[in-house]
Amino acid sequence: MTTHLRRNFTLLVAGREFWRHPSPVGIALTFTAALTARIVVGDWQLTDVVLPALVVATFPVFEWIIHVAILHWRPRSIGRFVVDPLLARKHREHHGDPRKIELVFMPWQTLFWAIPTAVAVALVAFPRLGLGLTYLVSLTALGLAYEWTHYLIHTDYKAKTSVYQSIWRNHRRHHFKNEHYWFTVTSTGTADRLLGTYPDQSTVPTSPTAKNLHGVTR
Repeated sequence: MTTHLRRNFTLLVAGREFWRHPSPVGIALTFTAALTARIVVGDWQLTDVVLPALVVATFPVFEWIIHVAILHWRPRSIGRFVVDPLLARKHREHHGDPRKIELVFMPWQTLFWAIPTAVAVALVAFPRLGLGLTYLVSLTALGLAYEWTHYLIHTDYKAKTSVYQSIWRNHRRHHFKNEHYWFTVTSTGTADRLLGTYPDQSTVPTSPTAKNLHGVTR
């Protein structure tokens, strides 16, 4: 479904559409289960405050790396085979039609490995179960925030706060000005500034491949 410009597109209307898609539901269910388990396990310690703060602080860099290295992956040939992952293919489609809501979200197929991987990391990579669950709660909460922010930017919702206006402009420049810059979605001027992809937009030429990544057929 490609949306058409709608006036009076409220957060309530946006929310109704948001929850019709698999990835927000899958992430929300994981978040709810992780939060419930975290409360049941107890064993609260100072690291349960420090870890979420670290996850939040590093999330823009994580977001940037995923966007650059995976979503903007250029198809590569290895012998007779072409390495072109689903996430990269779907992201090229998203750039080709930024208003097609189905393409805004994480492809539902990735939930079958992304969620189990996150759960496995939470269970085996931390010195205690409670801390692992704290990590999983933090990660899924940020995952939901990412999906919601990205979705909202691509709808007809009009920004009402300066923070959201800044985030909205940042991502719109990535889609409609130049796809080689402005890679963060839930923040602006954070990882992009740190990693050199936050130029003065007036100095950046409009890219001919912003809607056709790498100039390849989607």
